[in-house]
Amino acid sequence: MKSASKFEKVAARCWNLLNEGKPFTPIFVVGTMMMYLLVQGEIGTNWAPMLQSFFIVLPFFVLYYHYDFPLFLRNYLWIPLLVFLVAGGEFFIGISVFAIALYFFFTVFFWGTFYYHLRIGTSWLNFTRFWKLVMKNSDSTSGNAQEQLPKILLLLNMWLLTFNGMKGITTHSFYWYLGFFASVWLFSFVLHRYLFDWKPKYYEEKASVPQDLEEYEVESDRVIVIVIDGMRKERFQEANTPFLDSLKANGTEYTNMETVYPARTVVCFSSMFTGTYPFEHGIQSNMVWRLGIKVESIFDSLRKIGKKGKLLGIAHLVDSMGDDVETVTAVMKNDVADTNIMKRAKHIMKEQDPDLFIVQLIGTDQTGHSRGVLYDEYLQKISEADALVEDFVNWLQKEGKMNNTTLMICADHGQADGIGGHGHLDEGERFVPFFMHGPTIRPNQKIEDKHSLVSLASTIATMLGAPFPSHARGPVLKDAFKRKEKSS
Repeated sequence: MKSASKFEKVAARCWNLLNEGKPFTPIFVVGTMMMYLLVQGEIGTNWAPMLQSFFIVLPFFVLYYHYDFPLFLRNYLWIPLLVFLVAGGEFFIGISVFAIALYFFFTVFFWGTFYYHLRIGTSWLNFTRFWKLVMKNSDSTSGNAQEQLPKILLLLNMWLLTFNGMKGITTHSFYWYLGFFASVWLFSFVLHRYLFDWKPKYYEEKASVPQDLEEYEVESDRVIVIVIDGMRKERFQEANTPFLDSLKANGTEYTNMETVYPARTVVCFSSMFTGTYPFEHGIQSNMVWRLGIKVESIFDSLRKIGKKGKLLGIAHLVDSMGDDVETVTAVMKNDVADTNIMKRAKHIMKEQDPDLFIVQLIGTDQTGHSRGVLYDEYLQKISEADALVEDFVNWLQKEGKMNNTTLMICADHGQADGIGGHGHLDEGERFVPFFMHGPTIRPNQKIEDKHSLVSLASTIATMLGAPFPSHARGPVLKDAFKRKEKSS
């Protein structure tokens, strides 16, 4: 199986500019405005007014870049647009209709159909379903129509109004603009200060070795973590997964395992394997402006004791974990993606024999994004992952690599309705499947207390006899381990 090429890594970063909601809004608005003025014959003779009017409305671009309006907060975005119109603004039908048409062309046809067909082999008719997913999506990505449209319409109409009136700007109009901006800023601040209250709580203290750790059997020769990307918890429970069910039943399941905020893949992996949160490791979204985490990872911890870890995943993960990632290309038909990843996983185990091996399966996540999570295709992809994990574990046993090996099975995040949205902890995103299986793991146990995926780093370090990563906060999941038998 091919690794992700340099071109694919760069292309993935460029695509995130259009996928992540924060950069998409200004890029789309500027592009739409320039195309509209070009059609109107304004480009070429009116560059100065266009740039001047842009700088006048720039504070609104900054405001909407700073504040997401995730989940139900998006419903409030229509209020500034309504106030703008009532307070003397103007609604330009031409550019508004043009922007709406261009938005749905980009999301439904270019992204949902053309892009997914070329990348993962989705049908050319995917637009017949994808438009419904865009209308339902609730996370702050470019595919969230109910958030993007009111932002886009306000920015475009304000910009065009300012552009048309550049020669007639008065003190009155300046104070009107200043007052409107101040009111929208205050409105946004109040909403996010008092209504945006669903972020998970942080562990405030750094992780420490439990005082009674000597009472538990914790040591493993090897730890294998299989992350089924984007596997929604209740859909996993509905899917046909006999092997994973057997591992769960004969191991320890954490029934309230919480992911991190924002629940984006690169953020989640960074938090899982550093043991801390975005404000410390520096990865805030899939769009990584500064490559590399700012803190130690579990891979750094293992190097301190002469052990080796490896993460097999798609190109996005290189942006945070660098050379500790063995990349796989994400440009392949989704029906064979996970199969090819597991073939590569066997090759790495045979050639490199890492003490810690983390495998990211991507088929479930890609199906959720392209086809939605509430359809049978999504359950089928989870069932396929089950069969692939079973085949991999059986192969490990034949190769003699399961002796004193602990398995961790989890998702990095769930997926919400719509285009499999994840990031801002909608229903279906926040709590993820997580269970452990191995000779030192208690069988037939369910831990119902709330825990967080940031505990993976310290727990893995404990099992492999390594120090905790420098900023690890998640406590060791000691309840999963067997107690040592007391000598008489």
